[in-house]
Amino acid sequence: MSKTVAAITGVGAYLPDYVLTNAELQKMVDTTDEWIQVRTGISERRILKGEGKATSDMAAKAVENLLKKTNTAAKDIDLLICATVTPDMVFPSTANITCDKAGIRNIPSFDIAAACSGFLYALVTGTQFVQTGLYKKVIVVGADKMSAITDYEDRTTCVLFGDAAAAVLLEPSDSGCGILDHILRSDGSGRAFLHQKAGGSLKPPSHATIDAREHFVYQDGKTVFKFAVTNMADVSAEIMERNGLKGADIAWLVPHQANKRIIDATARRMDVDDSKVMLNIHKYGNTTAATIPLCLWEWENRLKKGDNIILAAFGGGFTWGSVYVKWAY
Repeated sequence: MSKTVAAITGVGAYLPDYVLTNAELQKMVDTTDEWIQVRTGISERRILKGEGKATSDMAAKAVENLLKKTNTAAKDIDLLICATVTPDMVFPSTANITCDKAGIRNIPSFDIAAACSGFLYALVTGTQFVQTGLYKKVIVVGADKMSAITDYEDRTTCVLFGDAAAAVLLEPSDSGCGILDHILRSDGSGRAFLHQKAGGSLKPPSHATIDAREHFVYQDGKTVFKFAVTNMADVSAEIMERNGLKGADIAWLVPHQANKRIIDATARRMDVDDSKVMLNIHKYGNTTAATIPLCLWEWENRLKKGDNIILAAFGGGFTWGSVYVKWAY
């Protein structure tokens, strides 16, 4: 008899309407479409516009889309976890606010902050609640309004990020399909190379921090690239090896969409053909915690029950990880 595992039983998403193209960025900073595409693979990205619009607005729409697609009532949800590094406010959590906006009441909800690896961390956390039998229906949503912390005067970072949200429903399964294995890792010494300098307890907001433009993403691109290429590829290869999987056994690699060169390096390390790699960075840029579920949402109609899928990410912190999923529907 198969043990009970948590399975993804549905995917929902939300993308803002506004499209920020490379051509428009050329008017804002000293860059070119060719420079951006060669170094990142990005052509355009979505930006959430409008007064008072926040991460929770996108998260709530993704959750509503998920509930509608899976014919699930809001009252039946047992837990909601939101992965984000762009919370609406320091507190309450964006998960709390998302529940309110999506009409979900009287359940536990909380945020997880692990940067671009956030969705994997949240997915694994949600999985534990299902596997233990504590909860039957868990929503995991990855959502980030990266435009809120992007410096559009910094040509090295402003080309990278976009806004989006995507969510999955986790339910128990004894079919042998679901979240079968995971590896999560972190190295806090990496914080020097990718972080937001001000806004926390170390450097509370002040006139000085605002004048110094310290409330935006800071990245040492070369160092982050080096760590990401090595660690995201290694952890993906490791999870395959310990589950006896070869490149030919993998139906899809679902990588975090930060940089096409990092994605290509990961696929080569896994011996996975390019045709099996989900890639939408050209359309949406790096949406941080939303990239992996956004890929699942976009490819959903091409996924088959029993497909071996590897999710992989690397993010600020440093954080990184890989999850082995056998698709359940």
